[in-house]
Amino acid sequence: MSVLLLLNLMSVTCFADDAGNSHVARVADARLQIFNRQILTLRASVLGMVPEDRVQRARARIEQQLEKPGRHEVSLSHVPPGVLVQIDGSGSFYIAPEDIDPFQQETLDSVSRQAQQALQMAISEYEESRNLRSLLHAALYALLATLAYACLLWAVWKLRRIVMRRSLKFANAKLAELHDVGSALIQRERLHWLILKASQMLSWGLSLLLSYQWLGVMMSLFPFTRPWGEHLNAYLFGLVLTLVGAILKAIPDLFVAVLIFGLAKMVTHGLGRFFDLVKERQIEVDWLDADLVGPTRRIVTIAVWLFALTMAYPYLPGSGTEAFKGVSVLVGLMISLGASSLVGQAASGLILTYSRVYRKGEFIRVAEHEGTITDLGMFTTRIRNGMGVELTLPNSYVLNNVTKNYSRVVSGDGFVIDTKVTIGYDTPWRQVEAMLIEAASRTQGVQTHPAPKVFQTALSDFYPEYLLICHAIPTEPRPRAEVINLLHANIQDVFNSYGVQIMSPHYLGDPACEKVVPKQDWYKTPAKSE
Repeated sequence: MSVLLLLNLMSVTCFADDAGNSHVARVADARLQIFNRQILTLRASVLGMVPEDRVQRARARIEQQLEKPGRHEVSLSHVPPGVLVQIDGSGSFYIAPEDIDPFQQETLDSVSRQAQQALQMAISEYEESRNLRSLLHAALYALLATLAYACLLWAVWKLRRIVMRRSLKFANAKLAELHDVGSALIQRERLHWLILKASQMLSWGLSLLLSYQWLGVMMSLFPFTRPWGEHLNAYLFGLVLTLVGAILKAIPDLFVAVLIFGLAKMVTHGLGRFFDLVKERQIEVDWLDADLVGPTRRIVTIAVWLFALTMAYPYLPGSGTEAFKGVSVLVGLMISLGASSLVGQAASGLILTYSRVYRKGEFIRVAEHEGTITDLGMFTTRIRNGMGVELTLPNSYVLNNVTKNYSRVVSGDGFVIDTKVTIGYDTPWRQVEAMLIEAASRTQGVQTHPAPKVFQTALSDFYPEYLLICHAIPTEPRPRAEVINLLHANIQDVFNSYGVQIMSPHYLGDPACEKVVPKQDWYKTPAKSE
C-alpha cells in the first residue's frame, strides 16, 4: 500500500548532470485552496506532475473524499522523504521536502501541521455550509449586524448635524464679538465652509470604517466567505498594530528632533533679545547698525532654523522611507528650477540693505518712480508716491537702475525739493533769485537751514533756466507732494506781487502789456480767500 501511494503521490522528478549529481526540477508555484481557504503552496514537480497539476489532482481527490457522509478527520502520515496528508485514513496529497521554502525558515513538520489545521478548518466550514440550521443562524446574525450597522450610520450623521450646528453657532458668536470691537479679520463664509468640510470628512471617515467592519463581519458569518472576512479583519488589525508600532518606534527619534527644534527656538529667542537691545541702542557694536537689525535678524533666524532642520531631518518619522525621499527630490527639483529669480531678488535685497543705498522713510527716485520708502524687504521695496499710491519695486529692478536719494543730502530725516522755472532775459536775474528764495521761505515745511539756493542751470535761446533747491522734513510719505504744491503756489503769488510774468517767451515781438495777475484778481471764483 505504501509503495502504491508513493507511486501515485510522491516520486519527485529528477535528472542527472554529467557528473552524476541529481537535481529536482523547479517550476512555477501553485496554491492549494479548499473552500476559499488556503491550505499550502506546492513548489516541486512530483512524478512528472508540475505543482499546478498536483493542486488540481489534490482538489479533485479532496472533493471526492468529502462527498462521503459523516465527520471527516485529517491526519498525517510520514512517507519518507515527505509527509502524506490523509482524510479519514485515505491519502489526499503529498508534501515533498522540495515544497518547503528554507528562506522563510520553514520545516517539513511545521508546514505539514499547518496544512493539517487549515484543511481541517476548511472541512468544518464545508460541513457547516451544508447545515441548514447553521446557515439560518448566520443569516439571523447577519440581519442583526446589518440593523446595528444602519443604527450606527444614522447616529454618525445625526451627530454630524448636531456638531456642525453647535460649531457654527459658536463660530458666529466669536465672529460677532470680533466685529463688535472692529476686528472682523476672519471671513464668515470661509469659516463656515471649513467647518462644513471638516464635519463631512469626519463623518465620511467614520462611515467608511463602519462599512469596512460591517463587511468583514458579514463575510465572517458564512463559511464560504469566512476566509475573506478574516482577511479583512486581520488587515485592519494589522494596519492598526503597524501604525501604533511605528508611532512607538518613532518616539525616541521624535524626542531628539523636538529637542533640536527646542534648542533652535532658544537660540533664536536669545539672538532676538540681542538684536532688540542693538535696535534700542542699549548695546552698540561696530559691525551692526540699528538700521540693519531687522534684515540681519531675519537672515540669522532663517540660518538657525535651516541648520536645525538639517540636523533633525534623520530623526523625523518617515525620513528614511522611499515616499519621503521622493517628496524631498521633487521639492528640491522644484526649488532648483524656480528659485533662480528668487535667489536673484534675495541677493539684490541683501546688496541694497547692507550697502545702505537707502533706508526706510527716505525719499528716493528709481527710473520714473519716486516716493517715500515704506518697507524694505528681501525681495521687494515698497514706496508711496506723493499721491499716496503704494508702488512695489523688485529689488533687482532697483539694483539695475540709477537710484536718486533725496534724503541723504539733509541732516536727519527729510528730503530735497527742487523746481525749475524759465523767465525771460528782460527780468533781472537777481530779482528772480530773490523772489524764488522768498517763495521758499513762505512755504510751510521748508527748512531755513540750510537756506534755499537758486542756480542758473542754462542760458537758452529765449530765457535762462533757474533751479530752486531747498530742504524739507516730512512726517509722512504724502507731505512731499503737499510741500511742492505750496511751493509752486507761493512762487506764483510772489511773482505776481512783483509784477513779473512766469512765461517762457517764444515770440517775435514783445506783448502790448505785462501778463501778470493783479492782486485783486488772485481769489477769483471758485478760489476762496484764506
